[in-house]
Amino acid sequence: MNPFSPSKGPASKLIDGLTSDPASWMGQSLISVTQLTTPGLELLVQTAAEMRTLVKNHGGDDRLKHKILATIFYEASTRTSCSFQTAMLRLGGQVMHVDASAGGNTSSKKGETVSDTVKCLQCYTDVTVMRHPTQGTVVDTALDSIITKPVINAGDGVGEHPTQALLDLFTIIDEIGILQDDNVLNNEPSIEPLIVVLLGDLKHGRTVHSLAKLLARAQREFFKRPLVLRYCSPEVLKMPSYIQEYIDEVSTIAGSDITQEVYTNVYDAMKNSDVLYQTRVQKERFNSPVEYANVKGAYIIDTQLMEDAPRKMIVMHPLPRVDEIDTDVDKDPRAAYFRQMENGLYVRMAILALVLGKGVAN
Repeated sequence: MNPFSPSKGPASKLIDGLTSDPASWMGQSLISVTQLTTPGLELLVQTAAEMRTLVKNHGGDDRLKHKILATIFYEASTRTSCSFQTAMLRLGGQVMHVDASAGGNTSSKKGETVSDTVKCLQCYTDVTVMRHPTQGTVVDTALDSIITKPVINAGDGVGEHPTQALLDLFTIIDEIGILQDDNVLNNEPSIEPLIVVLLGDLKHGRTVHSLAKLLARAQREFFKRPLVLRYCSPEVLKMPSYIQEYIDEVSTIAGSDITQEVYTNVYDAMKNSDVLYQTRVQKERFNSPVEYANVKGAYIIDTQLMEDAPRKMIVMHPLPRVDEIDTDVDKDPRAAYFRQMENGLYVRMAILALVLGKGVAN
């Protein structure tokens, strides 16, 4: 069962719970993009834009002084871990990081459950950011009735990565001009479709799972233009059917204008596109090196491909990359992935401030 089906699943009670009212965010966990209403998404985007201005002009503030963030990662992370820690520090808070990987120092080596570990951390801290390699673990932990403080999903196996999807959406609207220089949203209705290509490992890529859901939910009232989602991957790495079914259900319920298309040829997929979102083939998710070798390098973005790409098309990637984007592409102004990473700081500052009741500085 998909826990975030629009109408069923253990977390269905959380759907559409985060609105434009800052009080709806305070003390709440963030475990799926399905929690955000369109007004809630607009609040987050505006708050993130304000955080960007704050950092560029003043470096930060102290609205989260005396607040402590626990980051606990059972799986490797650079960008997500560091950006959350930096976000907390720039808002005047403090960080307690726990390395819960196989070589780490948690009591999981003694048999302690994940839920008990988080309960203990929450005795000392105000909010927890958590990543785990097993799908469902972060969600189940956040839904535990004993957990009383916010848990933020930083990657739930091959399930969701909501904060990545939110920073991805922020990047898209920033790059294509919906978010203007004065931090005002210019999302007037248009008949021109937004065409997003999701490329690479769509089977294991939790970032594209969350992003596809978020874009679908935002189509009608946020983007206000037709949405075309193009899934381009090897057959063995195709987008899971439950994601496509979720989008179909959302489209039916909301009366959205969403088209889902499947490709194997990236040149065909990127015609007239606005966004090419590349993902790494995730070696750690394969059962054998042979299976990985068969699909590794299936799609390489290089300068030759960029010559044939639409001039308006931006290239995004959640990183880390291995060899799927040639470093020569970094010089292309359409390469947005490092700007995307910077946006992660502002979006995560906004999330921390909102769930801790400090979306607006005192």
